[in-house]
Amino acid sequence: MTFPLITNWQFYAAAIPAVILLGISKSGFGAGFASLAVPMMALAVTVPDAAAILMPILFVTDIMGLAAFRRSFDWPLLKFLLPMGLVGTVVGTLSFRLLDSRLVAGIVGLCTLALLAQRLLFPPKPDSPNPPRWLGAILTTFSGFTSFVAHAGGPAINAYVIPLRLPPLVFTATMAVFFFVINLSKWIPYAWLGLLDMRNMATSVALLPFAPVGVVIGVKMARRMEPKLFYRLIYLGMLLTGLKLAWDGFIAH
Repeated sequence: MTFPLITNWQFYAAAIPAVILLGISKSGFGAGFASLAVPMMALAVTVPDAAAILMPILFVTDIMGLAAFRRSFDWPLLKFLLPMGLVGTVVGTLSFRLLDSRLVAGIVGLCTLALLAQRLLFPPKPDSPNPPRWLGAILTTFSGFTSFVAHAGGPAINAYVIPLRLPPLVFTATMAVFFFVINLSKWIPYAWLGLLDMRNMATSVALLPFAPVGVVIGVKMARRMEPKLFYRLIYLGMLLTGLKLAWDGFIAH
């Protein structure tokens, strides 16, 4: 029996670096760069197909991230974040067929750049209060929604969680648990929408061996990195993500 996986070499030229970057992000930088994976793969396939191909890879990287950071997450914070994120996935499921995925990507990109600009131009002081819960609820719901549509949930939730000034390991572990649950919740809706076909799943299996490479790199970097450099790299990830998503949504055709 043969599997109808994608054989176009241009696809793998984009997909292999995307999967390695996803592995680094999932277990090392709490989705700082993960939102770039779908746009990179969308250079060769449609956004829905790219999102579907990444589903098994996300599951493997999520499990590895949980194993690496299972004792470091902030459970009280997760009890607030998870229900809001799951509401966002429900909204994404119900509206998926009505949305232009590139427009959603563009909106996410602009919001990411705006949030990053606000953060850099008006940096919080050491004694600044944490963001209000109502803002966290909105950003986390939006994170669940954009995660469902294009696996681009990182920027929105980063905008709420980064100002909480968590230690790097706690930040990474908390985001690992959050996205494990959110990504797990997407399997049934993706199947219902017809995205998990044999071609996409076979292609995902072919890419799967590259995911642990990124995970190992990410875990080592997260454990050895100073908090200041850690968050600077997250900001860099947000900048690249915002520029790429905005370009795909409003300029590239």
